[in-house]
Amino acid sequence: MNTLKTFMLMAGLTALFAWLGSLLGGQQGMLMALAFAAVSNGIAWWGSDKLVLSMYRAQPLNEGRLYALTSQLAANAGIPIPKLYLIPGAQPNAFATGRSPEHGAVALTEGLVEMLNERELSGVIAHELSHIKHRDSLTMTLTATLAGALGYLANFFFFFGGNRNREGANPLVALAVMILAPIAAMLVQMAISRTREYEADRAGAEISGDPLALASALEKIDAYARGTLNPIAEANPATAHMFIISPLSGRGADNLFATHPSTANRIRALQEMAQNTPVEPRRYAFDLSEEEVRDAWKGTGTEGRKRGPWG
Repeated sequence: MNTLKTFMLMAGLTALFAWLGSLLGGQQGMLMALAFAAVSNGIAWWGSDKLVLSMYRAQPLNEGRLYALTSQLAANAGIPIPKLYLIPGAQPNAFATGRSPEHGAVALTEGLVEMLNERELSGVIAHELSHIKHRDSLTMTLTATLAGALGYLANFFFFFGGNRNREGANPLVALAVMILAPIAAMLVQMAISRTREYEADRAGAEISGDPLALASALEKIDAYARGTLNPIAEANPATAHMFIISPLSGRGADNLFATHPSTANRIRALQEMAQNTPVEPRRYAFDLSEEEVRDAWKGTGTEGRKRGPWG
């Protein structure tokens, strides 16, 4: 179902590209926009994860306690071990990317790793693994890439395109389209993100077996993220919906222009989940022997994965 939604999203944004091109450049503009959309869709499908990770200067992490914990949680989720990345920066946050569970990646900021304890980190990583398992990461990454491309296209047509000699052409129309087209894509992006965060919280709590750990992590992240600037996210707001908590300043409430649901509402839902369905937290990979960790990897299809330069 999520794959179908992804293709529908790509088709919808492609149609928006074509409409924008036709309105500002006639038939020639529409063809140009469709060609641009085809290239953007291809890049988004095959390379959007690499683009986002590169944008945030993420560095691979292939061993150590965080990697062991991620491996254990991936086994709990029944998916291959995703690639793990560390993002430089003080703001505590995390996101998942990748077009499928076989190509998944989880990125954690240095601020997050330094601030949270092991139990809370387990909750955050499990939340991101839920996005990968249900292919939310594909849709969210595609949306970020295509929304950014749509903004570039609108700016291109405004400054360089459009048939200014066409009868009835109006520069105000071009200005309106330049503003409204990215907003339309942003609204799609927001709707996707906000509904899926609640589901990822629930599924992530099941993976870790500890809803209150994720609730505690969300409370800490939200409190610190508000007062810590993320310059890359501020410069690329189309990626904001990918993070577990919005990395943009002043975005906290449930409203039309928020990329995430209210953190208080998410915490409340997790607390109710813990109260109604009490579960015992799973053992952490830190507490397992190397042999037990290797056993946890069995069946995930990653036993032979080649390690990176960090081991």
